[in-house]
Amino acid sequence: MTLDISSAPIASDTTDHAPPGPGSGPRVRWMQDLSASLVVFLIAVPFSLGIALATGAPLTAGLAAAAVGGIVVGLLGGTPLQVSGPSAALTVITAGLIAQYGWRATCAITLAAGLLQLLLGARRVARTALAVSPAIVHGMLAGVGLAIAIAQLHVVLGGSPQSSAIANILALPGQLAGPHPPAVLIGSATVAVLLGWPRLGRIPGRAGELGAKLARVPGPLAAIAAATALATATNLPLAHIELPSWQPHSFVPALPHGPLAGVVAAVLTVTAVASVESLLSAVAIDRMSRRTGDLDRELRGQGVANVVSGLVGGLPIAGGAVRSTANVRAGGQSRWASVLHGVWVLAAAVALTGGLRRIPLAALGALVLVVGLQMMSFAHIRKVHRHREFPVYLTTGLGVVVFGVLWGVTLGAATAVLLALYRLTRAHVDVLAGPDGSVTVQTHGPLTFTAVPRLSRALAGIPADADVTVVHDGSFLDHAAYETLHSWRSGHQAAGGRVSMVTRRQDDEVLDPDGTVRAGSSPGPHRCRAWTPWVGHHCIERQEDPHGRLLDGVRVFQQHTAPLIRPELARLAREGQTPSQLFLTCADSRMVTSMITNSGPGDLFTVRNVGNLVPAPFEPGAADDSVAAAVQYAVEALEVRSITVCGHSGCGAMKALLDGVHERPGTPTPLTRWLRNGRGSLDRLRRAPAEFAERPVVDLAEQLCITNVVQQLDQLLANPAVERRVEEGTLRLVGMYFDFATAQAYVLDREAGTFSPVQARPAEAGPAKARPAEAGPAEALAGAAPGAPAVCPPEGVNGITDRVSAAGSEGDPRLAA
Repeated sequence: MTLDISSAPIASDTTDHAPPGPGSGPRVRWMQDLSASLVVFLIAVPFSLGIALATGAPLTAGLAAAAVGGIVVGLLGGTPLQVSGPSAALTVITAGLIAQYGWRATCAITLAAGLLQLLLGARRVARTALAVSPAIVHGMLAGVGLAIAIAQLHVVLGGSPQSSAIANILALPGQLAGPHPPAVLIGSATVAVLLGWPRLGRIPGRAGELGAKLARVPGPLAAIAAATALATATNLPLAHIELPSWQPHSFVPALPHGPLAGVVAAVLTVTAVASVESLLSAVAIDRMSRRTGDLDRELRGQGVANVVSGLVGGLPIAGGAVRSTANVRAGGQSRWASVLHGVWVLAAAVALTGGLRRIPLAALGALVLVVGLQMMSFAHIRKVHRHREFPVYLTTGLGVVVFGVLWGVTLGAATAVLLALYRLTRAHVDVLAGPDGSVTVQTHGPLTFTAVPRLSRALAGIPADADVTVVHDGSFLDHAAYETLHSWRSGHQAAGGRVSMVTRRQDDEVLDPDGTVRAGSSPGPHRCRAWTPWVGHHCIERQEDPHGRLLDGVRVFQQHTAPLIRPELARLAREGQTPSQLFLTCADSRMVTSMITNSGPGDLFTVRNVGNLVPAPFEPGAADDSVAAAVQYAVEALEVRSITVCGHSGCGAMKALLDGVHERPGTPTPLTRWLRNGRGSLDRLRRAPAEFAERPVVDLAEQLCITNVVQQLDQLLANPAVERRVEEGTLRLVGMYFDFATAQAYVLDREAGTFSPVQARPAEAGPAKARPAEAGPAEALAGAAPGAPAVCPPEGVNGITDRVSAAGSEGDPRLAA
């Protein structure tokens, strides 16, 4: 139930794992919608019952909301693949409304919230909801999840939840002292099945194959079914769910009794939370499915659904990440998957009430408890902490638990504003004394009245007769800081000193969110320039002792470069590595990854080997786990969002493959065994050689180099971790080729099936200023233009159609089958 819009799923660029496009036949799309609707239905029924149980509403209200959300939003919404229903994020709010106003009045509040959503959608303000800080959204979800988990823990222990999270916490010791053993047994069994069910496929051997088939059944359904079967078989004394017969007069909304301000606040709260959750989920699902939705239409559809749900006695409705993601993964193609899911829920509510009444309350409580805990995502906490927004996240979460959703979000928003003001007013004042007695005062960041005490202390410590240069970086200077500077300047000059004031904006300086200024960073997306003076260093005569030459380079690094890069490396040492890219390339000494990508420390997780090969599993006589282990670590532990396989011109491994080195008789050497991992590339060269978009290939070796890139991207998908992330839409695969002779990079274009050149930015089209070969690192840094990498959309892997190259592959004896 967690939402992560900061790293929302990105559309995969691989056609093998993308939903079928418009070319698929209507019958195929209809069958896929039907199959997906059944999968989502099996998830929605236990989930809806659990949410209704957690709110204290009639359990039929959860099924009614699921049916209305599926049918109404499915027909009217602007995100076709989003599936709506009762919202876990609204659980605490709805429970509070029921306790304060009663169930029928809560239905009226739901109806009013739907009308307000209709109005907002008609005013086309849906995208305004996306301006909410992700830290506030995730903090709210975490707080709601914690409150849900604490409340449902009482149900799992055989008791009943209290009216608030604090009351539940205070009552928990007494509940733990006297649990109800049958309820604990059923709840524990439910949790065990929920946590273990997705891992059945990891069991080794044939049991794992059977487990993988069983794991296709949704985990919530399997857990509830197993708990119900256990309770029925053992005939334990347990409380079961109660499904009252649907009576229209008992669900007619009634006006709430109480202060008007409280009712208005309740309507606004339900509207805000339901709208933000629905819209953030819609954006994530659009990215996952590679579609563009209409957020205003989606908001209007959610409004109509809440109006209908309020009229028929259903819970408040919002778009759900759990149901929607399941719909996309199950192959849903259109809005009919959501509609059919709603029809199945409605049918189950009418026809399966006898079976549903057998479900133990402890099982539903355990299900919702796990959902609540999953809303507190450690991945979100890491990302929020990485962006230095953890105070906002923590304040929002604790505020939701202690004071409720409305006050928790208000506290989180106030914290976010204060943090932003602190960062915007954070200034650094550095006083540097020169060897001749002169003083330089450097200021970074906006100088406002909040920086006046720090500025005054720095200026007061300067000797009275010193020559002073005040250098301001061009940021904002308010009246208080201006008066402070000029008053001190007048006094210093009157005492016999000299003062010059300079405004100098450094385009290559970056202000961190915590106020730290880092010099020497490029204005592009990367933080660090390349630090080493690589131009011309190979023209130096070779020394007799290569190790001595290496140590000379290390000494130059320690003398010139280490002082410049030490703050950045110290930051990386504190925070750990968080690369966004895995860059897999050849071990060729001419291939300098930081140079061609303009990257610095911490940007790329790099894997290098001979031939930039990705060994396929179970390759006869050539298996190797080192690359697979590195890929798995990058994908699962580092959570990279992109993998690039980069080949290059003149690759010795490709020439060796063409010469048949890997097939030579005799005892295979380690190099021979390794090159056997390239046999798939040779086979692809015969079947479907890759091409360039704007020029012919130079020779057969170059064609194998670019074909090898496409083949290795395909073999990457044999790694389970990569395949899973690609299917989820959170990982993209990129093919790249670098030509040494022209210093030109090419990127694989999936649609055209060719490699296209990466063009330089227009501002950098002119000739670069060459640095002399004898210049040291400091001079090189001073004279280097901070180049930024060309922007090119990463393309996919499998766009090459089967064809025979006319550029030299036909008739070549090395390609004989």
